[in-house]
Amino acid sequence: MKDPHDIVKGMIRTEKGANLMPLNKYLFWVAKNSNKIEIGKAVEDIYKVKVEGVNTVSMRGKSKRVRYVIGRTPDWKKAIVTLKEGSKIDVA
Repeated sequence: MKDPHDIVKGMIRTEKGANLMPLNKYLFWVAKNSNKIEIGKAVEDIYKVKVEGVNTVSMRGKSKRVRYVIGRTPDWKKAIVTLKEGSKIDVA
C-alpha cells in the first residue's frame, strides 16, 4: 500500500478553493498516477475526516520562457474532495 503522504502532496489554498470551503469542498495537489479511491482513503487517513466524493482534474503544464530558452512546467493533478456533513478540515 502507498503512503498517504505520497498520494496527497498538499492542500491548494487559492481564492477558488476558499469559495468552495463553505460547500464542504477542499482542493488538494495529488500524485499524477493516483485514482479517486486512493485519494479519498489518503485524505481520510491524513485529516481524520469522512470523504463523500472525489473529483479529479489533470492540469497541463504551462510554457515558460527564461531569456532565450522556452521550457515547460510539469503536468500535475488536483483533486476536489467533498466531505460528509459534519466533517471539517481545520485550515489555520
